[in-house]
Amino acid sequence: MALIILNIIFCIAFIGFAYVNLNDKDSWLWIPIYMLASICCGLAVFNFYYPFIYLGAIVFYLVYAIILFFAKDGVRDWLMKYRRPSIVESMQATKPYIEKTREFFGLLIVSGALAINYFVAVNL
Repeated sequence: MALIILNIIFCIAFIGFAYVNLNDKDSWLWIPIYMLASICCGLAVFNFYYPFIYLGAIVFYLVYAIILFFAKDGVRDWLMKYRRPSIVESMQATKPYIEKTREFFGLLIVSGALAINYFVAVNL
């Protein structure tokens, strides 16, 4: 029951994440990222699990997260160069590191949600 509730929350949240990316310059990338996760979580509510899709998506998301971590004005620069200022003060990405850092954490959240479903699926 707890997993069903968690997947419902993830499904709705990822649809919301995709929605707020509609006006982004890179919406062509982020809407499919969040919608794939949303669909996977929505299907898991009805006990449809696809472990190979989860693994493929997780690998893609984590590789992309590593790229964002080491990119110029990425997460590493946010940590070291900019000394971790708030990335949630406003919705506008006014500083160069804000968008990449937010995207990095979004990828980690999506990867975590899919990892939960993966481990449930392989232990059924």
